[in-house]
Formats: sequence, structure tokens, C-alpha cells
Amino acid sequence: MRFVGIDPSTKTGFVAIAPNGEVLKAKELTGVGSEDPKRMATLIDEVMRHIQPEDFVVIEGFGYSTTQGIQLGGIGWGIRMALLRRRINYIEVAPNALKKFATGKGNSTKEDMVQPLMDRWGFCNSSDNVRDAFVMAHIARNLSVLRDASELEMNMILESYQSEVICNILYPKQKPRKKKQVAK
Repeated sequence: MRFVGIDPSTKTGFVAIAPNGEVLKAKELTGVGSEDPKRMATLIDEVMRHIQPEDFVVIEGFGYSTTQGIQLGGIGWGIRMALLRRRINYIEVAPNALKKFATGKGNSTKEDMVQPLMDRWGFCNSSDNVRDAFVMAHIARNLSVLRDASELEMNMILESYQSEVICNILYPKQKPRKKKQVAK
């Protein structure tokens, strides 16, 4: 089994790691050409060529403050639909959870993530998309390994902020239901 992180973007980050954390593949994927929809379609195909049937996949959730929202939404949904067609389950991780897992702060910048990745995992890459995918691959690995662990056990293996991210993904808090107002 491999643990895969995908950062869907016009330059999509793809990282696959082994159960021991060894990086098997770290790549930025771009598709063919510069004209859409050909570039988007070939990018999605390229991502899927790297996916194996037993992969445990984590994909970055949609960022809502981007100026390229429609284009990135098309790529993100295209990858999700391709995974669905191949019956490959995936877990979506919010951008702020990804940043918190890497740095301890959910509002970290792309630049803030460079040093913690080097310090914690010895990983360096010039592409922020590949760096994000790398963190998501590690989230995938920890979700798989720690899915039956207690919070105390997680805290013995991970930093407390990383344990919090894993717990929030495994056991999402239910939002309270709003009571309907009845007209008088």
C-alpha cells in the first residue's frame, strides 16, 4: 500500500510514500499544452496514471479565497470524479488542516511550510504544490496507521497539533442543527 497526497491545481502536486515514510514519487503534473479543456483533461489523466488500486489517497480540499476558483474547481472535481470511476476512496483535507499538520498553525503561508518539512521529514522541493501533496501523503499514512489509536497513543507518536488534525479528520465534530423557526 502507498499513501498518496494530491494537491489539485493547474500544476498539481502528487506524492506517494511507502508505509515507512520513504518517498516513492514526488512530482508536479501539468497536463499537455496551455489551452483548456485539453490541458485540464490531460492533467486529470496524468494524475490517474500515477494512482494504483490499493493507494490510500488524501486530496486537498477546495480553497475558497482563490482567484482561479472555477478553473481549480474543474481540476479538483475532475480528479475526484476520476477516482470515483476507478472506485478509489479518498479523504479530503482542508487547506488549513494541512498547514496545521505541517507547522502547528492553520494560517501558515506556503513559505512558512518549507523549514518544518525539512526539519521533521528531511523533505525539500521547489514546488509548493508538491510540498502540500507531501504533507497530505503523511496525513494519509497517519490516518491509516492511527485509525484505531486513542488520542493519548497519537500524542505519543505525533506532535499534539498533528494529533488534533488526525482526530478531527477521523472524528469530525457534528455541527448542531438549527431549529426551524415556526411562523406565528
